[in-house]
Amino acid sequence: MICQLRQAVFLYFGIFPKGQVVEAENIIRLWMAEGFIPRGEERMEDVAEGFLNELKRRLGSSGRYILGKVEALKVNFFDIYDPINHSISSSCIRHGIHSQEKRYLSLDLSNLKLRSIMFFNLGFRNMSHINFSSVFQHVYVLYMDIIDGTLPDAIGSLYHLKFLRLTALKNLQTLCVKCNFKQFCQLPPETADLINLRYLAVPYSEPLNRIRKLTSLQALEGVSLLRNLTPLNNISNLKNLSTLKLLCYADESFPSLEFLISCHNLKKLLLEGRIEKLPLFPNSITMLTLVDSKLMEDPMFILGMLPNLRNLCLFRAYQGKEIICSDNSFSQLKFLSLDCLWNLERWNLATSAMPLIKALRRFRS
Repeated sequence: MICQLRQAVFLYFGIFPKGQVVEAENIIRLWMAEGFIPRGEERMEDVAEGFLNELKRRLGSSGRYILGKVEALKVNFFDIYDPINHSISSSCIRHGIHSQEKRYLSLDLSNLKLRSIMFFNLGFRNMSHINFSSVFQHVYVLYMDIIDGTLPDAIGSLYHLKFLRLTALKNLQTLCVKCNFKQFCQLPPETADLINLRYLAVPYSEPLNRIRKLTSLQALEGVSLLRNLTPLNNISNLKNLSTLKLLCYADESFPSLEFLISCHNLKKLLLEGRIEKLPLFPNSITMLTLVDSKLMEDPMFILGMLPNLRNLCLFRAYQGKEIICSDNSFSQLKFLSLDCLWNLERWNLATSAMPLIKALRRFRS
């Protein structure tokens, strides 16, 4: 079973256009939507990341993956539309369309129970040609790598859909919307009804009023606070949350961050924006990034007590002249980055602090 899973996750790279850069997080969530990652005691994201790290070791790649086309047609795993012969395999449940989308959609696909449809042409905008209600009714993954366009209402009929980067449906697990820098989008209240949602990455400025209903949520990224009165307490109701990224732009400061101590499964946390007073963090934190926090008090006392902290990045996060790392602090820290701490003059480091440190980055300009 495990060998078959390893084969499937490797072959999956072949559906992408030759030479295309594939984001690690993107491929992990595609694998999950396809059903490649087994459910068990370990988080699906962690299992998928393990497969990805294994591939990375074997292929010698890092971070992002640029792979050529995998010859997998003989195992009927997927097929790529051939616009020259105007053909594609009817026995495959996954179709990749690299060009000529309109011609592909003119094929008779009505008898196919397609599981994945992936469009990669950035110029493809006219989705009125897609018969969502019949041809794509069994689809789990609908991947449309397009810049813009209007989604038809009929897309709501895709009951089985688990992965879609542009909109949200009942069984959706991943919702990722990309906007230009500091541009925000609005999500309808119905988004809070997506109880199977595991990954929400949307640059929106008003947290959902009913976000507590998203009990399956593992990662919440892109919440942008434009007013310091925006309540964040609902986030503490997300008991499965392991990754959180919050942003506070302009000259506003974060509202109270006391809710963080109640996020007992939180592992990765990024806070970008001014923080008046550093809150207490849950002991589960393994990776912490503070950006533009402009703290006046030395943060090392609070951060040094986190028993599982392995990665710490401070970028324009502290305006003081001195930091102190006391005895036995940062017991698990392996990677430390101190960037653009302009006023820092002294660093007092006790001999028993940071016993496991492997890498230190100090950058001032």
